[in-house]
Amino acid sequence: MIVHASCVALGGRGVLILGASGSGKSGLALQLMAYGAGLVSDDRTVLTDRGGWLEASAPDTIRGRIEARGIGILNAAPAPPCRIVLAVDMDSTETARMPEPRHWSACDATVPLLHKVESLHFAAAILQYLESGPAEM
Repeated sequence: MIVHASCVALGGRGVLILGASGSGKSGLALQLMAYGAGLVSDDRTVLTDRGGWLEASAPDTIRGRIEARGIGILNAAPAPPCRIVLAVDMDSTETARMPEPRHWSACDATVPLLHKVESLHFAAAILQYLESGPAEM
């Protein structure tokens, strides 16, 4: 299955960044890459069902490339396929300080879903999620 999404990973754990064209998928991916995440795929991501979890990879034609709006296509060291542990919907903006849990599903697998947060800490918080996961409440 190919989805209109970007994906970056840290330590084999990936975030799938979903949204329409111009929603900021590549921009968030670039911010996460600046913090040390690796580019799995930009704009189109291949999802494979691995028996209850999703593996993300890049189509061969775009592997190791990312669009920087206003600059052009940039080369990036491609990260290997990863396990998706989080999805972010860039088309919806979060307004709650402590939002209720949401989920996103594909290929019979479900992962936590966040809406875009209009704050400078958003990319850093996602990176922390990839490194350590969410706190148990």
